[in-house]
Amino acid sequence: MRVLLLCTCLWLAACAGGPLNTPKNKPAVAEPVAREPQSAVSETIVALSFSGGGLRAAAFSYGVLEGLRDQPSADGHNLLDDVSFITSVSGGSITAAYFGLHGTEGMREFRDKVLMRDGEAGLRFSLLNPNNLRRLFAGGLNDRSNFNDWLERDVFQGATFADMFRHQKPVIWINASNAQYRLAFPFHERAFDAICSDLASFPVSEAVAASMAVPLFFAPVVLEKFPESCQKPMAASSDRVVGPERDDQHRLRVALLRALKDFRDTRTGRYIKLVDGGITDNLGLVSILQSRILLNTPYGPISEHDAANMRRMLFVVVDAGQGPSGDFGREVAGPSGLDVATAAVDTAIESTMRMSYAYFVPMVRNWERDIVTWRCSLPEERKAALRAWNPDWRCEDIKFAVTQVSFGDLPEAEEVALNAIPTRLKLPADQIDALIAAGRRAVQRDRGVQRFSASVQRGE
Repeated sequence: MRVLLLCTCLWLAACAGGPLNTPKNKPAVAEPVAREPQSAVSETIVALSFSGGGLRAAAFSYGVLEGLRDQPSADGHNLLDDVSFITSVSGGSITAAYFGLHGTEGMREFRDKVLMRDGEAGLRFSLLNPNNLRRLFAGGLNDRSNFNDWLERDVFQGATFADMFRHQKPVIWINASNAQYRLAFPFHERAFDAICSDLASFPVSEAVAASMAVPLFFAPVVLEKFPESCQKPMAASSDRVVGPERDDQHRLRVALLRALKDFRDTRTGRYIKLVDGGITDNLGLVSILQSRILLNTPYGPISEHDAANMRRMLFVVVDAGQGPSGDFGREVAGPSGLDVATAAVDTAIESTMRMSYAYFVPMVRNWERDIVTWRCSLPEERKAALRAWNPDWRCEDIKFAVTQVSFGDLPEAEEVALNAIPTRLKLPADQIDALIAAGRRAVQRDRGVQRFSASVQRGE
């Protein structure tokens, strides 16, 4: 029986053919479309991370945005107006990308235009179909023909990153996982510079599809490397990234450097295979750590301009992940093999999320300290220019805060009901509305958000 099963698997693999998603990215151009520069200086920055979790995560994240709209900021604004950066994973990437394209006012249509759509209408689910088994062994049950095209046609309607660049803020990082190098791959300009490709012409739908490409169920999204079209030298050198001495980030530094070198070397292949960003980190925080290592500046990935002028930042980590599931402990028998496999994946994702958040909080404290040290070491003429713009400017006057909102912030009965909502791309209206309302209430109840809003209004 085992021999028969092995032969069947080998036959299916032989019949599978090549990749199901061909690359859509283009070579780098001499004069790429640039992000719209900031026309005004803001002392207040709100940053967000949106977790994965299908439409459950997309709806909850949208509720958080609406909750921030309710929180006052300075000069008659609200905290949603202050959102300058979002890093996102999987289902949360739908909300982040839509916000990046349409802004605060455009989000008012998000529920009806996106969340109420059926993202599963054309998906393949059955493993009893031999053609589906062949697709599975070729890389995934579903490919661009029935998943990416839904995002392209119905949700983002042909938008590219150039459309996103027309807005000064927020900056959006959509995160996938590099399946070969086991690293986060954020869709931002520096990542595309590394593979000598043009991000501005790349479809937003492809980035979101990569962020949501659950292995086996969705085929990987493929990017092509174009080292012959490089317009910029390698941003990170071996000495600068790895350094002369080992530290607690040494292995990550080595892995990042290896990937960067291979991005410019066609001998390692021309293609990068991207899968669900949640495999690396379902909160989208690891890409910030990777960028801080590669940029190796006191302020990056915050721009030098913002780091010099800003006064405060609130980072809200939005977690729409589910709590414990299953009833394995009720009897000796079970769980089934499928339940074990599902639980193993969920355990890996959940444990990684806990570790990434636990590491992220002290990293933010160090980030704040590094910016203060850098600002206080600026030349006196630069400090004088900053004080001319703002007489109250002081180099040490900067404060970073981190808070996390999740289903666990709500009453127990509501948390249980929200945890029962599945990770799907189609949900009934009552569940969508419950998730939106929950995100809004979670922001209203969060002490970190309330303290930040109050301090901004007081000018602290």
